[in-house]
Amino acid sequence: MIGQLDHRDEETAKDIQRIQQPAYLIEAELMGFHGIPQLTESIEDIQQSNESFTGFKEEELKGFISYIEEEDLIDIYRLVVHPDFFRRGIAKALLADLMKRYKGYKFIVSTGTANEPAKNLYRSFGFVEQDLFEVAPGITCTNFMKQS
Repeated sequence: MIGQLDHRDEETAKDIQRIQQPAYLIEAELMGFHGIPQLTESIEDIQQSNESFTGFKEEELKGFISYIEEEDLIDIYRLVVHPDFFRRGIAKALLADLMKRYKGYKFIVSTGTANEPAKNLYRSFGFVEQDLFEVAPGITCTNFMKQS
């Protein structure tokens, strides 16, 4: 069910894009934006990214986590689950799998300050809030870190 995704493959990139669009719009609402299409990426953007992708599939892709590995650090870029499957523990399974594979590494991630489900997920894995940064006037994100 959990496995690496070849995001350079066109069909896989389309699957990633299909999940991101509704999930990003929900997060945008939580952060105070309303229906901003710029929060979605083109297939070319996904294919050209330097991230590694791991996905959760049951016939079709339900969610994914993407990250960049740097020496002893994993920088989590995205943890996205299709909204219809959010309450099934997919995000938790993807994060647990990543942390198991990179045991001994430090992890960093940022999420919208108003995104309580994401913040609670990271806290439940031992991530600690580091600081806040502004992405737009009045809109902040929270940085989290977990030491090995």
